[in-house]
Amino acid sequence: MKTKQEIVGNWLVRYTGHKLEEFGELILLTNFNNYVDLFCQQMGIPAVGYDYNMRCATANGVTIINFGMGSPNAALIMDLLSAISPKAVLFLGKCGGISEKTHLGDYILPLAGIRGEGTSNDYFPPEVPALPAFMLQRAVSTALRDRSHDYWTGTIYTTNRRVWEHDDQFKEQLRLTRAMGIDMETATLFVCGFANHIPTGALLLVSDNPMTPEGVKSEASDKKVTSSFAATHVAIGIEAMELLKGDRRTVRHLKYDW
Repeated sequence: MKTKQEIVGNWLVRYTGHKLEEFGELILLTNFNNYVDLFCQQMGIPAVGYDYNMRCATANGVTIINFGMGSPNAALIMDLLSAISPKAVLFLGKCGGISEKTHLGDYILPLAGIRGEGTSNDYFPPEVPALPAFMLQRAVSTALRDRSHDYWTGTIYTTNRRVWEHDDQFKEQLRLTRAMGIDMETATLFVCGFANHIPTGALLLVSDNPMTPEGVKSEASDKKVTSSFAATHVAIGIEAMELLKGDRRTVRHLKYDW
């Protein structure tokens, strides 16, 4: 295999177990196996197994993929999805709340990502902003509004660093960015979606408030957030994808001219 298209086409099938023609044109991305299970339940299809590295299920033209955690995996899945040129990709992720305004279970609809991870530098220079596809975020906003859910907008700081909650200097740097939340994937997904000409968006669930010691995620707190909010998070993602079917919400993105 010499060309990128040959490689990504082969690897997408290898990682997911899905043939290229089996993918829907609308993609939900997640980091969590239980989100894949919830998708299967809500779409009325059998649960998928654990035979492949990236658990994947498709129903009614929508595919959900658990691509794993971290910005390298985020870059990988966006490169692999270029094999099928999806109409839209929406990330259903969790994030830590930086702002004192955010509480567990709040939704953040990112308007931009701060590229603190480094992975995206392999795709574009640091001065290129990490932006979602506006029309996709508008569809998510509509799905939230239809359910009478409030949400925050703002920027998300994306980092490669997983354990930082003890580092007061790092937390002070986060406060200076005025970001609403922090995660490990969003900015990478936006930049790599842009690089691969894939309209990409995100809807993030605040799962912890790590700026204070008592707010750091624990096993017990994560279970509580998952049991209380995960099913609705997945349902909103599905509803946003439904809005995009049949061009009811046209997805457009900026084109990058070399």
